[in-house]
Amino acid sequence: MTETTPSTHFIRNIIEDDLKSGKHTHIATRFPPEPNGYLHVGHAKSICLNFGLAQEYRGQCNLRFDDTNPTTESTEYVESIKDAVHWLGFDWEERLYHASDYFQQLYEYAVFLIKQGKAYVCSLTQDEIREYRGTLKQPGKDSPYRNRSVEENLDLFERMKNGEFPDGKHVLRAKIDMASPNINMRDPAIYRIRNAHHHRTGDDWRIYPMYDFTHCLSDAIEGITHSLCTLEFEDHRPLYDWVLDECKTESHPQQIEFSRLNLKYTITSKRKLNRLVEENHVTGWNDPRMPTIVGMRRRGYTSASLRNFCERVGISKSEYFAEMTLLEDCVREDLDATAPRRMCVLHPLKVVITNYPEGKTEDLTVKNHPKDPEMGTRSVPFSKVVYIEQEDFREDPPKKYHRLSPNREVRLRNAYVIRCDEVIKDPDTQEIVELRCTYFPETKGGQPLAEGKKVKGIIHWVSAEHANSIEVRLYDRLFSVPNPNEDKERDFTEFLNPNSLEVLTEAKAEPSLKTASPEVRYQFERQGYFTLDSDSTPDHFVFNRIVTLRDSWAKIEQDQQKL
Repeated sequence: MTETTPSTHFIRNIIEDDLKSGKHTHIATRFPPEPNGYLHVGHAKSICLNFGLAQEYRGQCNLRFDDTNPTTESTEYVESIKDAVHWLGFDWEERLYHASDYFQQLYEYAVFLIKQGKAYVCSLTQDEIREYRGTLKQPGKDSPYRNRSVEENLDLFERMKNGEFPDGKHVLRAKIDMASPNINMRDPAIYRIRNAHHHRTGDDWRIYPMYDFTHCLSDAIEGITHSLCTLEFEDHRPLYDWVLDECKTESHPQQIEFSRLNLKYTITSKRKLNRLVEENHVTGWNDPRMPTIVGMRRRGYTSASLRNFCERVGISKSEYFAEMTLLEDCVREDLDATAPRRMCVLHPLKVVITNYPEGKTEDLTVKNHPKDPEMGTRSVPFSKVVYIEQEDFREDPPKKYHRLSPNREVRLRNAYVIRCDEVIKDPDTQEIVELRCTYFPETKGGQPLAEGKKVKGIIHWVSAEHANSIEVRLYDRLFSVPNPNEDKERDFTEFLNPNSLEVLTEAKAEPSLKTASPEVRYQFERQGYFTLDSDSTPDHFVFNRIVTLRDSWAKIEQDQQKL
């Protein structure tokens, strides 16, 4: 797959201006996830942006875990995040950091602010702090503890650190301006008590710094030049700058905001994704319908297609929803060029070729890819009984139907032309259970019928004697509406797509798929792109549909717009 050429956007312009002016001679970015869950497609955009810009300008990008909340974090999430970054094609080399690496420095910065009269220990409850903060229209009011002496604040903060108080008893707050029009500047909390075990530092700390205090100082400690974050942090930028200025750090990174990645027919709220898992709407964080990186990877999306998608979505200051069709087109574009072809019948219909010799098997040589001879060929067995798709036969065909029907011919892909002579039905249900057909030996390998009659239809098939029975999972969009969060009167789970998963247990695949490997993608001819699922065992193969060959939702969306 040829990935999209990087497009110019405002962050690239800022970086290039900084390099031209001499403000910076070396670019340093970072990707700073919280290790409290699995990354999703929105994080993929940030990963591609931060690591991509560092590569483009021959700088460096750090991977830094913002591990300041021990009650929600675990090494499981740390390892999954590292794996996701590597899978997307990026490497932090030796620059793996954690906010917890800086706990002692952050504590010393907090002590410095107290000594400068810029921070104080507040003993209001969380509800009282919220009440004192005011509203967007009304200024806040000073905490009664705002004027504690430096000595008292230092003593209380030290005792907080030593674990003398329960959670919530005190917080350390920056002393800024309770009348500021920006609520984030109204004496925000910068340290809280958490008597909890940390997955890296154990029980060494009983107080933990808040994000707005930790993040900017970690950037400064690491010498980050451009701190890229999503638009919800735009109102936090004055606090970011205030902390760095008041702490008198040697470097002062520039925070730059861009729009987050919203994707139609799904959600990217970590809290809501967790609800889907906890309430068993999906099978887990790696469910192939989930917008998590582990889910998309299990579904069969490639890292190249996801990088290409993030580049095509672009970088801007405007919030918008990316089309799911754009993501799916990126996947199709990649797999069309890279996925070897195989034949699989999802809804089998038995076909007996009456004039084919009993007990005979032919090994047909078939190309693995019609456009790439370097992919080579494979042997596909052909015998007297084959399976075709149920939808490839119509007893009473409509006009322009070019597949199989009574007394009509169709070509079996890479094999022979056959004609349907007889239809066998179940006597009780009248369901079609078998077709009896004649084959034309002279048509092998694409040759025409002897009488020169043209056959327009080509269908896929599988030899019944050699078929591999597999389970196929047909995944579709997780939600039935573009924006599940749009209707504020209804819970987002009400918009889950009831048809997001269809499981087929009787599919028949050509025998070469018995050697399928995880994360190898195939095009099942005329069906879509598929990959082996992790639920597979040596005795039970499970394949996920990655994406259809065409955008089946385009017409649905057009019809909805007409209503």
